[in-house]
Amino acid sequence: MARAYHVSKTGNDRAAGTADAPFLTIQRAADLAMPGDTVIVHAGEYREWVDPKMGGLGDLARITYRAADGERVVIKGSERVTCWENVEGTVWKAVLPNAMFGPFNPYAEYLYGDWMVGPMYPTLHLGEVYLNGKSFYEAQSLQEVKEAKRRETGYNYIWASGHKEPILDPEDTVYQWCCQVDEENTTIWANFQGADPNRELTEINVRKCVFYPTQSGKDYITVSGFELAQAACPFTPPTGDQPGLIGPHWSKGWVIENNHIHDAKCSGVSLGKDEKTGDNLFTRTRKKPGYTYQFEAVGKAVQLGWSRDTIGSHIVRNNFIHDCGQNGIVGHMGCVWSVIEGNEICRIATKHEFFGWEIGAIKLHAPIDVQVIGNYLHHCTLGMWYDWETQGTRISRNLFLNNSRDLMVEVSHGPYLVDNNILGSPYSFENASQGGAYLHNLVLGNIKHWNVLNRSTPYHFPHSTAIMASSFIYGGDDRVYQNIFAGGADTYGEVTGDGHGSVPGGSITTGTVSYNGHPASWEEYVGLIEEAFPMDGVPGDENLYVLVKQPAYIARNVYTDGAQPYDRETDLTQTEGLKAVFMTEEDRDPAAAAVLPAADYVNCRPAVYLELDVPGAVLSQKACLMSTADLGSTRAAEEQFENPDGSPITFDTDYLGEKRTAGKLAAGPFAQLKAGHSRIRVW
Repeated sequence: MARAYHVSKTGNDRAAGTADAPFLTIQRAADLAMPGDTVIVHAGEYREWVDPKMGGLGDLARITYRAADGERVVIKGSERVTCWENVEGTVWKAVLPNAMFGPFNPYAEYLYGDWMVGPMYPTLHLGEVYLNGKSFYEAQSLQEVKEAKRRETGYNYIWASGHKEPILDPEDTVYQWCCQVDEENTTIWANFQGADPNRELTEINVRKCVFYPTQSGKDYITVSGFELAQAACPFTPPTGDQPGLIGPHWSKGWVIENNHIHDAKCSGVSLGKDEKTGDNLFTRTRKKPGYTYQFEAVGKAVQLGWSRDTIGSHIVRNNFIHDCGQNGIVGHMGCVWSVIEGNEICRIATKHEFFGWEIGAIKLHAPIDVQVIGNYLHHCTLGMWYDWETQGTRISRNLFLNNSRDLMVEVSHGPYLVDNNILGSPYSFENASQGGAYLHNLVLGNIKHWNVLNRSTPYHFPHSTAIMASSFIYGGDDRVYQNIFAGGADTYGEVTGDGHGSVPGGSITTGTVSYNGHPASWEEYVGLIEEAFPMDGVPGDENLYVLVKQPAYIARNVYTDGAQPYDRETDLTQTEGLKAVFMTEEDRDPAAAAVLPAADYVNCRPAVYLELDVPGAVLSQKACLMSTADLGSTRAAEEQFENPDGSPITFDTDYLGEKRTAGKLAAGPFAQLKAGHSRIRVW
């Protein structure tokens, strides 16, 4: 018989857990909840790490944790500190017993991991100091805390451009802290810039996670309607253990919805691997290249039972995720067959205290058959980054604005789909993969496209985690149809490399001009192969794919205001005068967050409007209604561009959810595109 357990700040963990006699802590309910049960948490602030002891048995026998209807419930990995002593001026210190932290002390734990590139370990800690919700910057000495110099730029390496990134809020960088840990105490010094930390809300990170099972295999759990904040979670590369502020820990069938998630030291939501398949072995041993350990992690996972039956199939929807140091959502392999939909994610890695190659609002490795639909990503170091084994993945109807880069797909063989998106930042897309299809997008920024010939990466049997083979990324095998490319900002200039030394330099371009030199059809490609390597004199088939570029299938795109087309494209339109201006209301009211239930706050979405001026020539470009049958299959996995269940797709739904009809079709993401001025609400 399913039960409902209640938790209240006026409760008692020795009580019965009923509405009239609630528990005091969520963990008490989590220790007892069985499949089919619901844990209802009432208003208040709960400072604990919820560690579910049981999982559900399926969608009809879940364990559900939810905030009580209409009530604001906050779960934090931090503790409030009120024992600050003034040192001098605006600098204060707090001396805390180590027993306060237990076996995990974030101020004795350093931030490190595979592919973390700056600052070098050991420098930063997993701890944090917050003043009225504002996170501080860690300094390296008490003298630095006293001086509290303003920082304008911080650690970041825009792929292939090599410059440091401006800090989003440089005025906040004068709030600084440092720490020292001895055998008995942890001492924290902080510059509060005139505030009295004993009177204000001053908090420090204490717990690694907020809602995360310590053991894997806790399936079918729903977490809904909470504010989840302030966790000391570590750097999460694909070769390491990947705990987040919240996550399923290598389980199946979680639903994470309608939550307000913020201030993870590294990753907010983790759909990732755990330590059983390796934990930062490159950094710890240096025996092999990091990508070798990553490949080994995939093989070990398969051996340990990684499959659709046991892992993934999560739903992460309608959350507001912000102010995390590394990722809004991260995951290697554990994200397979998941749906990530309707989330707003912003201010990810914009403090620039540290940098690594695993940073992005959404950073997924091996996202097999993952559907990423209708999300809004803004003011992030990188919007979405799909890396290794992006296969069966669909990226559709997402809005990207004001990011350092919007989208990157790396060392993947496809098939993957990018359709009906708005890429609105100055640097729109980086393609270090093959086997992608780009349909009906509005692309307003720069593009880079290159091959990767020094890392052979795996691909899988269709709709499976079973490894089919491994190959290099030769570039091409892409489909680019019915997009609008509108210029691009000349802000990055010449490229001196791709950051990994994979290819020689080139230019960051606009439009599809980077595909110049690729044959325009499979038949042309075969002819070039036969011409270059007659069958009676083939020097070795390993040379064929390096010396002859793979085909690119590109047609019916619109190029405006300097965007450059592929030189073999057919049925293109070139024009001038398209203008796209975004009007946003992205600043949320902090006071509202302090009183509203998380679900209400999440659903108070800031409106974003696109003011669009369209020259008539754009509508002269004739589009057609496309489907799976028009895209063929990828060269590597020989898989079609289809739904996760193997059914075909007809691309008859636009960015706004409106239907495309055969009689009225246009390039770009809007079915009802019209000449002249339009004002379209895009979020």
